[in-house]
Amino acid sequence: MADILAIAAHPDDAELAASGTLLAHKALGYSIAIVDLTRGELGTRGSADLRDLEALKSAQILGLTERMNLALQDGFFESDQASLLKLIAAIRYLKPTIVLANAVHDRHPDHGRSGSFISRACFLAGLPKVETEYLGQIQVAHRPKSVFHYIQDRYITPDFVVDITPHFETKMAAIQAFGSQFYNPENTEPMTPISSAEFLQFLDGRARDMGRLIGVTYGEGFTVERPPGVSNMMDLV
Repeated sequence: MADILAIAAHPDDAELAASGTLLAHKALGYSIAIVDLTRGELGTRGSADLRDLEALKSAQILGLTERMNLALQDGFFESDQASLLKLIAAIRYLKPTIVLANAVHDRHPDHGRSGSFISRACFLAGLPKVETEYLGQIQVAHRPKSVFHYIQDRYITPDFVVDITPHFETKMAAIQAFGSQFYNPENTEPMTPISSAEFLQFLDGRARDMGRLIGVTYGEGFTVERPPGVSNMMDLV
């Protein structure tokens, strides 16, 4: 149901760090989806209900095949059996070839914890003796072929960069669908590190910096858990 699945600790994580890559691959004919682990209920601005609506609006902008929210506890979810089984069931339902996961470490502690949580779930999803069901159906094992970690607030040297230049404006539209979280001069809620106009400029600068590494205008960087294999080095040019 989804060739490429982005999994995120919070609604808007995937938009901020990986939505250009999702759009680039959708343009190539691949199906794309997002699974949010939490509803972001601890966020300073907005509410969980509002973020649900914003996530739906963003999903429509991105043209997702599916968007799911596992409603794990924001700030307090752990890599326990019950939580892992929820994510394993989602992975087996969507059957992605590639999973894009939170950064391996970041300013927000949920991000790094989520990165390892997602990686563990992807491995366990491939074990037939781990039993799950979804919508009343017993599921079969499915393990994504690759897990790549997107880069978020803190800079991490990427292992590879995706050209998102043709899709940058749509990426920004998907981000700004989360109007409660990002710059809105009419919002009177407390300011946060991501709600200023300068943060949007940072996003532009980060994407330009990643793009510069590969000779394009805008890019998104990723780290790998294992080296990807190629049969033709020209694919790396």
